[in-house]
Amino acid sequence: MTEETPGFDEKPDVPSGATPDDAAESAESSEKEGPAAPAGDAAMIVGLTAQLDQVRTALNERTADLQRLQAEYQNYRRRVERDRITVKEIATASLLTELLPVLDDIGRARDHGELVGGFKSVAESLETAAAKMGLQQFGKEGEPFDPTIHEALMHSYAPDVAETTCVAVLQPGYRIGERTIRPARVAVAEPQPGATPKDETATDEESGGPEEG
Repeated sequence: MTEETPGFDEKPDVPSGATPDDAAESAESSEKEGPAAPAGDAAMIVGLTAQLDQVRTALNERTADLQRLQAEYQNYRRRVERDRITVKEIATASLLTELLPVLDDIGRARDHGELVGGFKSVAESLETAAAKMGLQQFGKEGEPFDPTIHEALMHSYAPDVAETTCVAVLQPGYRIGERTIRPARVAVAEPQPGATPKDETATDEESGGPEEG
């Protein structure tokens, strides 16, 4: 059994035959290996930076996709709402068009003084309901003829008009908003060929007529 001699520190193993210089070089090599850790950290930072760039690129792509989907959805909602309103207007116009003959009968009865009693109450309720649905009546005597909203059923000449004029409304026109569902059917009169317009005649009379030479 071997006993350790007290008072002696253990020394690192040195190969047999090594000189003191060899031991010093070994110690210096150990000291140089220490700073190798920061190089590994730098490589890790580079790798993490590359991963972060990839994540940012993917995030930007997904954000662009989301924005595009949101824009498409908003366009879809607007298109659906526009189609819904159009379908409603078409259905309303179709219904009111079927009621126009009834409204014409009510108008003729009113002109002849036959709109009395219970029939008057029902007729007025029907007209009120049609107005709430957006039905508007148009067409008046004396207004200029407009082929986009008037349908001329009768034609004549008159000396007291300066332009083609509606002189009688045979059937009123009806519209819903900007949509005309029936033009006003009218009788029109044009200025008499060769006739002097009223305003020029009045001017000549006021000035005492043409001067004599």
